[in-house]
Amino acid sequence: MDKTHFLHSIFKKENYSSEELELIVAQFEEVDFNKNAYLIEKGKVASYYYFLESGFLRSYTIDTEGNDITTKFFSVNDIVIDWHSYFLKKLCKESIKAITEGRCWKISFSNFMKLFHIESFREVGRTRLINNYFELKNHSISVIADQAKDRYLNLLKEKPLIIQNVPLKHIATYLGITDTSLSRIRKEITL
Repeated sequence: MDKTHFLHSIFKKENYSSEELELIVAQFEEVDFNKNAYLIEKGKVASYYYFLESGFLRSYTIDTEGNDITTKFFSVNDIVIDWHSYFLKKLCKESIKAITEGRCWKISFSNFMKLFHIESFREVGRTRLINNYFELKNHSISVIADQAKDRYLNLLKEKPLIIQNVPLKHIATYLGITDTSLSRIRKEITL
């Protein structure tokens, strides 16, 4: 997929003038990444945010016992960002790493600010920020209030491509369960 086509699938032509679209597309740079590459690293300031065209990524942190815990998955059309770090220039508290190879389109903060005067561009960002917040909030509540099997079934329903393309150990930590528990749940469902 070429740059114009992919970014036009994000920034719909009916919402922008041709000059605005041209300006938006010009600010993004293509990035191909390999499996295990870092797009954002813990302890650094996030200089870019990305629109994911292909591939799968995950954000994770290390808990107090040294365990690698997945906090979010990213798939096609997602914004890959550490909101806090990108906008407030704070150090990242988690890393975002590629699970597969893929392609994304990055924009620096200074280039982002060149576009902020475009109302529809701001609205796309605002909507995605709000959706990201609700997704995070729902996941946090689910880990506390829902049974592990229900969390897995919800992930299977909402994001089946994650289940098909992400190692089970990452899915288990995202769901807040052990690999063994996840295997048991998967066996129960297939019976």
